[in-house]
Amino acid sequence: MPQPLSTQPIGSPFIELQSIDSTNNYARQQIHAEMAQSGMTVFAHEQVAGKGQRGKSWTSEKDVNMAISVILKPELITLSKPFQLSVCVAVAAFRFFEKYAGEGTKIKWPNDIYWQDRKAGGILIENTISASGNWDWAVCGIGININQANFPSHLRNPVSLKQITGKNFDIIHLAKELCQQLDMACHEFSNNGFEQLIENYNSNLYKRNEKVKLKKENRVFEAEIKTVLPSGELLVQHTIEESFSFGEVEWILMY
Repeated sequence: MPQPLSTQPIGSPFIELQSIDSTNNYARQQIHAEMAQSGMTVFAHEQVAGKGQRGKSWTSEKDVNMAISVILKPELITLSKPFQLSVCVAVAAFRFFEKYAGEGTKIKWPNDIYWQDRKAGGILIENTISASGNWDWAVCGIGININQANFPSHLRNPVSLKQITGKNFDIIHLAKELCQQLDMACHEFSNNGFEQLIENYNSNLYKRNEKVKLKKENRVFEAEIKTVLPSGELLVQHTIEESFSFGEVEWILMY
């Protein structure tokens, strides 16, 4: 049987920081200092320079939301199939959020967490590749809106667990619970392979079998979201069937 993605429970050790530029940066520093362990998780009460996908920032109020980075040694996954790790993390985050937010929770390709048409969380995975080309480490940054009641006006469609449920939550407790969900997803992958996880991912895909507007370069078109391929490409149907890699196409969402 293959070895799991982490040889010890994810969330062990659990490092709690008051303020940091970015939990992903701190985790990468641990790797460079040769102090990293697979499963090590970094939690910050405040990120002053949180990072999102494609160079965007992830903004969050202090002490109200979850910002963690999990360090993994992805020995089961080849560098040619990085989307498999992305699916593990996205499915874990989905299961965690759905437990509290319920119906309406979805995974927006490639790995955002949505509730109805509003963004509840995002994932940024950064990799460390050795000089010989081996995938040595993955840093999985996860940001989820928990107790924030009001958001800046420039954020188009955010939502938090508090806004959905009307309740306040213990963020540290929830962060450790998310680690447990990620640990379970990684063990599912090591025991049962990728097929079951990608099926779970697609069964909870945002806007699946619905028409949306997409933009590629200067072309804006309407297409039906069909599925996400095991390679990580989004498959859509319009006048033809077409697939897109992440970053190749932009969603035009109306709120």
